[in-house]
Order: sequence, then C-alpha cells, then structure tokens
Amino acid sequence: MNVAAPQAERLPRVRQLGWRIGQYENALLVALVIALGLAFTLATPSGTFLSGTNFKNIALDTSEILVLSAGMTFVIIAAGLDLSIGSVVVFSSVCAAELMTQVAGTASNALATPQNLGLAIAVGVVVAIASGAVWGGVNGYITAYRGVPAFVVTLGTLGIALGFAQVITGGLNVPGVPVQLQTSLGSGEAFGVIPWLVVVAAVVVGVLWVVLAQTRYGLRTYAIGANAEAARRAGVNVRRHTASLYVLMGVLAGVVGFMDLARFDTASIAAHTQDNLSAIAAVVIGGTSLFGGKGRMSGTIIGAFIPAILRNGFILMDVQPFWQNVAVGTVLIIAVYIDQVRRRRQLLV
Repeated sequence: MNVAAPQAERLPRVRQLGWRIGQYENALLVALVIALGLAFTLATPSGTFLSGTNFKNIALDTSEILVLSAGMTFVIIAAGLDLSIGSVVVFSSVCAAELMTQVAGTASNALATPQNLGLAIAVGVVVAIASGAVWGGVNGYITAYRGVPAFVVTLGTLGIALGFAQVITGGLNVPGVPVQLQTSLGSGEAFGVIPWLVVVAAVVVGVLWVVLAQTRYGLRTYAIGANAEAARRAGVNVRRHTASLYVLMGVLAGVVGFMDLARFDTASIAAHTQDNLSAIAAVVIGGTSLFGGKGRMSGTIIGAFIPAILRNGFILMDVQPFWQNVAVGTVLIIAVYIDQVRRRRQLLV
C-alpha cells in the first residue's frame, strides 16, 4: 500500500487551508484597523483624523516601522528575535549625519550652503546601510556561530549601539544635514500625491515579500523556524542563513536611519527607543508565530498600521503618547497568548 500518495494528495489541501486561514486572519486585522479609525474619528474633532493630511502623516509614520517589521518577519519566522533595531537605527543615522555634514560643509553651520550635495547624500546612504549591516553581522555571528541566545545578544547590542551613538555625539542630536535632502526625499511626493518615503518603504517591503514567498531563501527561513535540525539534515547551512537574517535586519535598520534623516533633517538620539516593540508587535499581530516556522508578510503589513494609528490618534486626542506603548504592549501580549493557545490545540489534534 502506498502511504506517500495520500499524503502527497493532502499537501495541496493543507496549503489551501493555510491560505484560507491567512486570508481570514487578514480580514480580521483589516476590520481592527477600520475599527480603530472609526473610534478615533468619533473621538477627535471633526475633520482632524479623516483628512488627507493626516492620512499622509499616518503613512509616513508607518513607512519606517513597516520596513523594520518586514525584516523582523524574516527573523521571527526563523525563531529568532532582534531587540537592538531601535538603537541600530539611531547609530546608523548618527554616523550618516556626521559624515554628510562634513562632506557638505554644514557641520559647524547648519544654514551654510551645502557643497558636494550629491556626494554627501551618497555617502550618507552608504554609511547608514553599512553601519546597520555591521551591527547585524555582530548579532548574527554571536547568535549563529557562538550559540548565544538572540534575546541576550540583541539586548546587549541595543545598549552598546546606543551608547556608541551617544559617545560620538556627546549625547546631543546631530543637526546640519543638508535641507535639500528633506525637501526632495523627506517631504517630497511622487506625482504630487504619495510621499517618496512611502514609495521607498513599499518597494523595499514588496521585494522582501517576494523573497519570503517565492524564493529558496524564504523557504529555508521557514524550514529553520519549523525545525532547525531537520533543515540542517536537508542540506541547509543553518548557521550561515541565520547570520544572514540578522545582517538583513541590520541593513533595513540602516535604511530606516537614512529615511529618518530625510524626514526630520536631524539625527535624534532620543528617538526610536520603542521601535523594537512596535516592529515585534506588528509582526506578531500580523500572524507570525514567535515560536518560528509560521508567518506571512501580508499580515505584517496590516499589523504595522496599528501602532501608527494608535500614536496618531492619541496625539489628535491630546492624550499623552506614552499610552501608545501601554496599548501596543497589551495587544502584543494578547496576540502571543492567542498564538500559544492555537499551538496547544494543534498539538492535541
């Protein structure tokens, strides 16, 4: 009797069922986003939340978190975790800003006419991405090749990266970034409608979505998260792949660091302290399991809007934005609990 044949016949059905469940969960997330939007529309003065300007602000706020969340999706699917991303964003933006102001000649006078503008911007991009990649490499090497738990490694580099950024700047923000970067990229709009930073985020996330869903790299990421030993026996270089995921996360943190420079024209030391919470929350709320092996980019995209909408709504309601951290943290705990209950039920079946 051929047992493999029925199993092979069931495989497409299992995939189809998984797709249907994913669509159902996405629909629930969309409903939650709409409910939040309606709640803030009713709770804020007329025309403040439901306005084109406010929607652009929400899209801009979401763009940075979305890029980080897309990278975090890869890491968490592989049963990893990166708590250092906020500090890496700050470090990358500080390094980029310091060198850009030197090349442009605006380090000592933010109002001076920048020199070598194109070169300064190119240097900023390269330095921001390279800085992020270095920290990602540190996280990946220690986690994958030295066997130190990712939680401990990235918690340590969270403090180290931020500390180095403070040492470089003396604990102060870095002004003097050429204002042309802000007017062209940070506040510029494609076709006069869509902010360029939103376009950048959409392109980055779109590429990562394809990589996760349609390439061997994405397949190996799922395999490692589901069962690292089985993936190793199947020929996957688990250590190298795991390290590459943290490098990818670092590169994306560098991208966000440059996006932040373009938007605010200053490298802020105090910003991004809660980026790790927002990114992890977006990923887990979006249906990715913290235990690895399960997740989807579509859910992450929807989930990334929830922290941004909460922040925006609280500001319009004149509520302390610190309540956003309370709300996001609460939703994160609930999402993880639901994931645990789901896993227990699957084990009992």
